[in-house]
Amino acid sequence: MQDPFNQENRPRKRSNFLLRIDSWIDSSIWNAGFRAGEIWEEITIFFRRFRTRGAWKAVFEIAGEGMNAGTAGFVLLLALALPAFEETSGNWQARDDFAVTFLDRYGNEIGHRGIIHEDSVPVDQLPDHFVKAVLATEDRRFFEHFGIDFLGLVRAMTENVKANSVVQGGSTITQQLAKNLFLTNERTLERKVKEAFLAFWLEANVPKKEILRLYLDRAYMGGGTFGAAAAAQFYFGKDITEVSIAEAAMLAGLFKAPARYAPHINLPAARARANEVLSNLVQGNLMTEGQVIGARRNPASVIDRGDHDAPDYFLDWAFDEVKRIAGGFPQHSLIVRTTIDPGMQEAADAAVETSLRQDGERYRASQAALVLIENGGAVRAMVGGRDYGESQFNRATRALRQPGSSFKVYTYSLAMEKGMTPDSPIVDAPIHWGNWNPRNYSGGYSGRIDIKTALARSINTIPVRLAKEKLGEDPIGQIMAMAKKFGVETPIRRDVTIPIGTSEVTVLDQATAYAVFPAGGYQSRRHGITQILNYAGDVLYDFARDEPPAERVLSEDAGNYMNQMLTRVPYVGTARRAAVDGVLTGGKTGTTQAYRDAWFCGFTGNFTAAVWFGNDDYTSSNRMTGGSLPAMTFKRVMDYAHQGIELRAIPGVENPLPEPKATPLVASSATDADGNVLPQLQRPRVLNRETSDVLRGLSEQFDRAKPLGASERLAAAPLQTSPALVPITLER
Repeated sequence: MQDPFNQENRPRKRSNFLLRIDSWIDSSIWNAGFRAGEIWEEITIFFRRFRTRGAWKAVFEIAGEGMNAGTAGFVLLLALALPAFEETSGNWQARDDFAVTFLDRYGNEIGHRGIIHEDSVPVDQLPDHFVKAVLATEDRRFFEHFGIDFLGLVRAMTENVKANSVVQGGSTITQQLAKNLFLTNERTLERKVKEAFLAFWLEANVPKKEILRLYLDRAYMGGGTFGAAAAAQFYFGKDITEVSIAEAAMLAGLFKAPARYAPHINLPAARARANEVLSNLVQGNLMTEGQVIGARRNPASVIDRGDHDAPDYFLDWAFDEVKRIAGGFPQHSLIVRTTIDPGMQEAADAAVETSLRQDGERYRASQAALVLIENGGAVRAMVGGRDYGESQFNRATRALRQPGSSFKVYTYSLAMEKGMTPDSPIVDAPIHWGNWNPRNYSGGYSGRIDIKTALARSINTIPVRLAKEKLGEDPIGQIMAMAKKFGVETPIRRDVTIPIGTSEVTVLDQATAYAVFPAGGYQSRRHGITQILNYAGDVLYDFARDEPPAERVLSEDAGNYMNQMLTRVPYVGTARRAAVDGVLTGGKTGTTQAYRDAWFCGFTGNFTAAVWFGNDDYTSSNRMTGGSLPAMTFKRVMDYAHQGIELRAIPGVENPLPEPKATPLVASSATDADGNVLPQLQRPRVLNRETSDVLRGLSEQFDRAKPLGASERLAAAPLQTSPALVPITLER
């Protein structure tokens, strides 16, 4: 038993060390809070000196809110501009160091792209009056602003309000260069935001004179020319350093609207525009009236170039293809043989312009695009818009538009691969997929029908039912994969609505994909370049030699079934205005929600074409469908393309002609929206097939033959003129 009175044997108390720590923490926190309160009170007392009352209080409140909103807006704009800054990565100045001469399919020169840097003239060596003319017209405060001229923007807005129209632009030279270097001409808010930030980036990283030089070297100047130096040679036949004041004013006037003011097309308009430039020089205090009076009295004259009309939209796309193919080549000064057919290109341009001029206002459609591919993959014509001079944005290769029902062919092709046939029955009835309830164009339902009828009548519920009930696991992924196999390069958005065409594609995508059907289910091998050569004549790239052969993307049976169904659409379906007289035609119409886009994608045994009509700002048309303007334009182009050629059969179709009775191969029955017969486009005479084969064989023998050496040439040369040879006199 322990003695309670024995202090030595009692246990010692535990240390209160932890209690001391806890007490110190509590007191420290309290002291810190107390001190913070004192500091805050001192700050409050200090700022009370600046307290405003009455009207000043409202002013500062608004200013504070404005700063908050401005900061939030700046952060938002910066987030939007981040993708734009990715364009500046790498050696961006070396991306366009190509100088390319393009030839058509027959070997004729059709245009140039790129810049020959040895011919680029520094700003200091340009005529002073030319530089002043450009600055006075395009950007008077170029050497004062930092990429965006806010004063100039306000001035332009004021003038536009006074004139009740757009008479002045607010973009600086730096902004225009940013667009030319890194962006497209698409009119969107996102593009304008990127343009503004890239302009600041250029100002921070590139000297002013270099910005001006790059702008003058890359701007489109009409007539298929890019850059002031090329324009001076094209219009005046002289070096840019030798142009007069009148010629400089005419060149400076081209930057605003090269199509409208190109002197080889409209010389009076070009001279009137040059007179405005001279006035700008005087108003900007860059020159006096006495210095420009001579140019006013003696306006510039230009070289007569005749009807020079380059396929500029095609050349832009072909130039991008050259940079993709030849990026690793040691030489960048190249000659490129293309697939473009000048006659078909002219017919395609005329067909689009005729449709827009005659019926565009009625349907409220202002733009169109078209791609024509000869079966075998060669792109024969490309229309990227109504007027290249007005807008260089290529709607055939860059515009992403919903394809509507023209996209249904991928779902139907999958159904044919799964074992269905054109006669397979299916029910047209209301269907639900999650929260989505697709409806038919007519608003009603047909009940039990077969697949070929559903495709011909473009019934919306059927491809959705096929995807949901017949295609198996992950039907949307299967449709996306099928479109990619067919040649659609635009990423397809994964969504249950894509069976009826809600995911955007390009016109080139659809033309490439539809060319699979007349190819018997094989890849179309779409291409615009046949050969790339250097100036020594060495073939650096040959499509037939360097590209892999076509792979089958659709089984023979499925391809035949699709052709049997698609060739019914122009005769008993929604595309009756597309049927080419005497030539079996297949295809599919497409019309998107609110009539924003109208498509027809079709083919014969010889050619495939995709046609789109709509508006750049996505406004609705006046109930325009794919069976109206697109189908009529398709027929007009195909009427031209099939003149005087040997017709090919579409695989899997028993009757090679749409009607058993004898009909002319081509009839001039293309009509407008009112049914009026349009004048037929006449294709120039061409060699028959036998003559073409003989000439092609001779060409191949010449290609295989080795060049003769000097001794061989001397041995082969005759010693004297044969008396049997009679000189022939050629008269012009």
